[in-house]
Amino acid sequence: MSVKFQHAIVSFLRYLFIILTAIILLFPIYMMITTSLKTEVVAFSIPPKWIFMPTIKNYIAVLTKSGFFRYFINSILVALTSTVLSTVIGALAAYPLARHRFTGKQGVVATALFLRMIPPVILVVPIYVFFSKIHLTNGVISLIIVYTALNLPFNIWILRTFIMDLPYELEESAYIDGCSPFKVFQKIIFPLLAPGMAVASIFSFRLAWNEFILGLVLTNRITRTLPVAVSLYITDTGTEWGKITAIATIIAIPALIFTFTAARSLITGLTAGAVKG
Repeated sequence: MSVKFQHAIVSFLRYLFIILTAIILLFPIYMMITTSLKTEVVAFSIPPKWIFMPTIKNYIAVLTKSGFFRYFINSILVALTSTVLSTVIGALAAYPLARHRFTGKQGVVATALFLRMIPPVILVVPIYVFFSKIHLTNGVISLIIVYTALNLPFNIWILRTFIMDLPYELEESAYIDGCSPFKVFQKIIFPLLAPGMAVASIFSFRLAWNEFILGLVLTNRITRTLPVAVSLYITDTGTEWGKITAIATIIAIPALIFTFTAARSLITGLTAGAVKG
């Protein structure tokens, strides 16, 4: 067997593996979208109908339901605000952890990583009790605070890693020129931290946009977010899967747009400092 033939077989198997993996990963998304385009009768038909006449009735029902756009605005406000706050505060906290030595530094870093591993569902009861005491339930402010706090540990940890990879000589030069520590962070570190902040913002936005349990507990009929609104289609008479998959598809679109936009910033930041050899 020639080397060229072996290489062709290896390439074929590699691409076959990639295609099969993509099919497996994308199949749930395909089912969600196709179910949203089916009537209730077609959606529950056995055996499943792979070829059918699509309909947008589920989307019309979702978009015209009272409160949908209010819930959409609530989700956008909560997700964007908490993402910006957690990313900026995370960068400010990560800088001293990356560049300065102080007692308990490793403990702070380890604690930040440990807190990121705690599932939000464990915190539901204490968070609800706390915000009830200070009368901040049933509003978007409580969600912004909670999502910012939940995202901070991961953002601090990942941004600290990015800052440690930056050459310290740039900061030394700025200090020699008379810059204050804040100016060094503002003029030197912050612009170079764009790739790390893009990564942190992607994870932060996705958590705040998709989270359900805390949104259900801390909001009311007016301030609920889109993931919480999905539960409105689970009624005593049954589950309206067509409408659920329709609103789930709508929910997925802003997350995908934000992810790809931030990913472009990530790629731009990674290539901005490239030098031709």
